[in-house]
Amino acid sequence: MSTDTQPDITSRPTGKVAREKLYNGIFFLCAALSVAVTLSIVVLLARDAVGFFAAVPPSDFFLGTEFVASKGKFGVLPLVSGTLLVTVLSALIAIPIGVAAAVYLSEYASERMRAVLKPGLEILAGIPTVVYGFFALVYVTPFLRVLGLPVATFNVLSASLMVGIMIIPMVSSLSEDAMSSVPDSLRQAGYGLGATKYDVSTSIVIPAALSGIFSSFILALSRAIGETMIVAVAMGLSPQMLDLSDPLSNVLGNGQTMTSKMVQVVGSELAGSDAGYKSLFAIGITLFAITFIMNLISNRIAARYREEYE
Repeated sequence: MSTDTQPDITSRPTGKVAREKLYNGIFFLCAALSVAVTLSIVVLLARDAVGFFAAVPPSDFFLGTEFVASKGKFGVLPLVSGTLLVTVLSALIAIPIGVAAAVYLSEYASERMRAVLKPGLEILAGIPTVVYGFFALVYVTPFLRVLGLPVATFNVLSASLMVGIMIIPMVSSLSEDAMSSVPDSLRQAGYGLGATKYDVSTSIVIPAALSGIFSSFILALSRAIGETMIVAVAMGLSPQMLDLSDPLSNVLGNGQTMTSKMVQVVGSELAGSDAGYKSLFAIGITLFAITFIMNLISNRIAARYREEYE
C-alpha cells in the first residue's frame, strides 16, 4: 500500500493550534508561579535570617541548648528535639495503622466498602487542626491520666497521638493508590503458586508498591514536622532538651516545637529590629531545610525502588 495516501497527522486547524499554544502558556505560567513563590519565600527567610545571624553567632543558634529570648539565648536544639520527638511518636501511630488500612482497602475491601471507608477515612484530613489540639487537651490528656500515666496538663504524648491520627489519611490514601497500581497479573501469579491473600498482600503487593508507600511516609512526616496548632495547644510552649537518660520524662512532660515557637514569636511584643523577632526567620529557614532534605531523600529512595510495569 502506498504511503502517499496516508493523512498528514501533523496538520491541525489554525484555531486548534492557537488554543494549544494558549493552554501551554497558561500551564507554564502556573508552573513558573509555583516556583517563583517558593523561591521568594526562601529568599525572604534567608534575608532576615542573615540579619539574625549577624547579631547571634550561628554556633550559639545551632548548638545552643536553651531558647530564652529575654536572656539573649537562642539555641534551636530544644525546638528541634521537640519537633523530632513529636514526629517520631506520631509516625509510630500513623505508619502501621495507615499501611494496614491501605492493605485492607486495596486487597480485602469490596468496591462498595471501599467507596464508603476511603472517603470516611479522608474526612480526618479535613478536620481543623485546632480541633485536634483542643480534643487532645480536653479529652486525651485526662484519659491518659485515667490509664495511670502521670502526664502534665500540656504534654508531648497527647499532641503526638493527635498528630499521628491527623496524618493517617495521608499514609493510607497514598499507600492505597500505590498498591492499587500494582498489576493484577502479579497477584494472580501468587495465587497460582498457592499463596494466600495475606501472603500476596505482604510478599508481592507491598514490595511492588514500596516506592509509593515510602513516599507517603515522607510526605506524612513532613506534614507532622510542619504541624502548628495541635502542638501549640496540647504540647505547651516550654522548649525542653531531650533527656536521653530519661526520655519518658520528655514524652509525659511539656515541650515546644519549631512551628509553635514561631507562632509564639509572632504573637509577642518584640520589635521588628529585635534579635528575638528575627529568630523567627532563622527557625523558619532551619525548618525549611529539614523538610527539603527529607523530600530529597524521599525522591532518591522512591527512584531507587520504583517498579515499572507494562
